[in-house]
Amino acid sequence: MLSFRYHALSLVAVFLALVIGLLLGVAVGDRGLVSSAERRVRDSLRKDVREAQQERDAAREEVDDRRVFEEDAYPAMVDNRLTGMRIALIELGGASDRMWDLTRDALQGSGGRLSSVSVIREPLNLEAIAKASRGTRYERLAEDPSLVHAFGTRMGIQFTQGGELLPRVRGELLDQGSGTLEGADAVVIVRDERELDDPAEARAIEEFENGLMRGLRVDGIPVVGVETTDADPSQIGWFKEHDLSSVDDLDDPLGRAALVFALAGERGHFGVKSTADGGRLPPVL
Repeated sequence: MLSFRYHALSLVAVFLALVIGLLLGVAVGDRGLVSSAERRVRDSLRKDVREAQQERDAAREEVDDRRVFEEDAYPAMVDNRLTGMRIALIELGGASDRMWDLTRDALQGSGGRLSSVSVIREPLNLEAIAKASRGTRYERLAEDPSLVHAFGTRMGIQFTQGGELLPRVRGELLDQGSGTLEGADAVVIVRDERELDDPAEARAIEEFENGLMRGLRVDGIPVVGVETTDADPSQIGWFKEHDLSSVDDLDDPLGRAALVFALAGERGHFGVKSTADGGRLPPVL
């Protein structure tokens, strides 16, 4: 009995030893396999990172070279295409120093000059405008909303042709303004869409802007809507609705060149966005 129990315990001990040894061996082997696989993954990732960094550096160098070339070539592209032209910049929905700077930069070397910068006050102060319009049909502007569209049309005409009413209402119509309002040979439009809680104010702005665009186009002079590549929301759709040419990448040298060509009379929608159906530049050559 003792002998049997002894042999049974011995067999169990041997069996346990074999199982433990097998488990230890598998664990050690697994660690070796995992360690080797980890090394291969790390090496592959390091290689991918190095290659990605090299590609990034090459892309940056290419972009830098492209910008240097475009900036160097810019004067030749726009050279005196707008000689003697007066360009008016009109901003809707608020002032933007950035857009003013980019428009001014675009005109460098073109021969054109920024004759006026006007920031339309929105929402409109119809009562103040009506008071300043005393003696004209627009003195009833505050009480007769149907006059807002016609008033906008009159302002558009006088921005391009000059006139007496625009200087009279300048202080009430404009949030900011500089330069002379004696007419223009081409117009740049910047628009920043705003949501208003008051439906009446929103409707008045819509009517005024629609009238303004109509008045600006009466003489058939170039009117170009502009924005930058990061504009959100984009206003290109609005410019198209009002039959304006447009440039959606004024923050790029090619976009500024496209603006000059558009102000010179080239029609289309230029830039890098899906709404640009005219390419980066007009087919001027």
